[in-house]
Amino acid sequence: MKPSLPLIYVVRHGLTDWNVEWRLQGSQDILLNADGRLQATNNGHALRSLLGAAAADFDYVSSPLSRTRETMELMRKAMALVPEAYGIDARLTELSFGDWEGRTLKEIATTAPEKVEEREHNKWDFQPPGKQSESYEILKWRVAAWLNDVTEPTVCVCHGGVIRVLFNLVGDMPQNDAALLSVPQDRILKVEDGALDWLAADA
Repeated sequence: MKPSLPLIYVVRHGLTDWNVEWRLQGSQDILLNADGRLQATNNGHALRSLLGAAAADFDYVSSPLSRTRETMELMRKAMALVPEAYGIDARLTELSFGDWEGRTLKEIATTAPEKVEEREHNKWDFQPPGKQSESYEILKWRVAAWLNDVTEPTVCVCHGGVIRVLFNLVGDMPQNDAALLSVPQDRILKVEDGALDWLAADA
């Protein structure tokens, strides 16, 4: 990763029904619910206040999944920008939970308690079963590659796992602390000069 980065504002996608149910979403294409759409709109209003006329000078990029794209489009609409005028980058997709996607950890623990315990002991390096699954360490490789290509001030909509990796990559947070980090969906993360700061959506 390069030693310095332009200013980046990062937003996690809004709430989904699977978030409410604590289901592992990963690469599954789950839509926002009504609360998630409201969160996205509020984050857009906050960004409009923060950026003002400079909003049009930022690059905008989203994960390709529906919940991030809808978040981006609702934000841009609230910013008085063309909703669909943004880029897509697959490197921002949430880490894959493999065979665990669509299930809760409580459900998984009924058949594979040893795997859930293994994950709790080392969440960063844990890789769920399934040939498409990823660990946070694997996710870190593609997030680092994306960061290396960021050359302009950017607004990014992505996922909780991606944001946890950013805290490790940019903020030097220890790996397992980053993996356990709670990531809100109603706030904006400002990444600047190696510092990461949460901004309230109504700030």
